[in-house]
Order: sequence, then C-alpha cells, then structure tokens
Amino acid sequence: MFDLSNKIVVVSGASSGLGLQMAKGFAAQGADLVLMARRLDRLEEISQEFEAAGTKCFVVKCDVTDSSMVDAAAATVEKEFGRVDVLVNCAGSAKNAGVLNMTDEEWGFTIDTDLTSVFYVTRAFANIMKKNNYGRIINIASMYGLVGNTAIDTVAYHASKGGVVNFTRAVAAELAKYNITCNAICPGYFATELTTDVLKTEEFTAYMKATVPLGRYGSEGELNAGAIFLASDEASYVTGITLPIDGGYTAV
Repeated sequence: MFDLSNKIVVVSGASSGLGLQMAKGFAAQGADLVLMARRLDRLEEISQEFEAAGTKCFVVKCDVTDSSMVDAAAATVEKEFGRVDVLVNCAGSAKNAGVLNMTDEEWGFTIDTDLTSVFYVTRAFANIMKKNNYGRIINIASMYGLVGNTAIDTVAYHASKGGVVNFTRAVAAELAKYNITCNAICPGYFATELTTDVLKTEEFTAYMKATVPLGRYGSEGELNAGAIFLASDEASYVTGITLPIDGGYTAV
C-alpha cells in the first residue's frame, strides 16, 4: 500500500521546512519530484541530493504570489512530464499582528502568500490534472485555520489558513467529477525556518506544554504519513477533509 512509484508529485515551498520534509517522504515511496520555490540555488542543491539517492527531481523557480509565474511553472512541468498526479501547496509566510494594530500591508502580504497563492497554484495544476482525469491536491493549512489562540496575535494568518480549509472543501466538491481529490493537512507546532525563533523561547514552550496534549512540538517527518496517505491511490474516496496533525491541540 501507499506506493507512489512513477507518480509525479509537485511540492511548492519545497526549499526548506515542511515542504522539504514531505518531499523526502514522497521520495521514499518512489515518487518523482517537482520542487518549486523562489530560491533556485537552494532547489538545485536539494535536487542533487535527491538525484544521488535515486529520485528523479525537477526544479522550477516560482514565486507563488505571481500568477503569471505560477502559470509558466505549470506549463513547464506539463511540457516535461505530460501530467501531474499530486500537488502539495506548502509555500507560505506571515506577518504577525493583532486585529487592532495590523497594517494593510501586513494583512495583504499574509493573505496573498498563504491564501491567494493556493488559488493560483491549484488553478494552474488542476487544469493539468483535469486533462488526465486524475489528481490528488493536498493543501497545507494550519491548526490555526481551525481555532484561535492566546499565545501570539496573528489575525491574518488565522484568516488565511481558515480560508485554505474552506477553499479545500469547495475545490473537493467542484473537481470530484474529474477524479481529483482535494484535502487539507493542518499542522501544529513544527520547527521551521519561520517558526524556530518563536518556538524555542521558554515562554512559548511553556504555552505549548500547557495546550498540546502530547506535550511536545512536532518532529521532522511527522507530517509525512498523512501526506503520503492523502496522495495515494488508496485514498481515492477521501476528499474535502481537514487532517490536524497537531499533537492534540485542536482536541481540547
């Protein structure tokens, strides 16, 4: 089960963090990878590592907030492979502030990066999937897309990730007739380039231990099983769901 051999898996935001971690998980299941990010030099380094380990890896420079660049990336991938089997929308960033103090620029940046980009990338690659009557779309939302929090003011991030959750449901309903599923993973606290400075503080660690039933942060690779399942043929009847992988944060 869960063999991804000969599947073409596209991962945005793949130059670091959760995107790279999931790419490694897909590679271990035999998938061919298409890695997208803004940092082409970093992607090329990663690609060499994958190729040395026997995984076919194709890289594309792409700013997911630029719709024309996304469309060009999708056209390049279609020309190279002729199809896309799995799309993982993992690119994202945020500017943190509360509703009383957040600026227009901070709001716009976060919504564009974490929600509008998911629309751009999904639109471009789902049109390729439609031609082949097959696809698995996995959107990386957040547990903050399901609940609020009292640790840090980040209203635009909550709004954008909540948008991704319901965008996922809408896409699942719309594209089911093309044999395309669309699901969302809602990660909890995982250390990445964007989060590690906050997570390592004593104050936030204490908050985590008080609010996460498992009492720890997520470890590298702990998203992979969920992503592999949702990408698989075996998950053919699973669509429109949100899967929290959060140590139980949203359970209490």
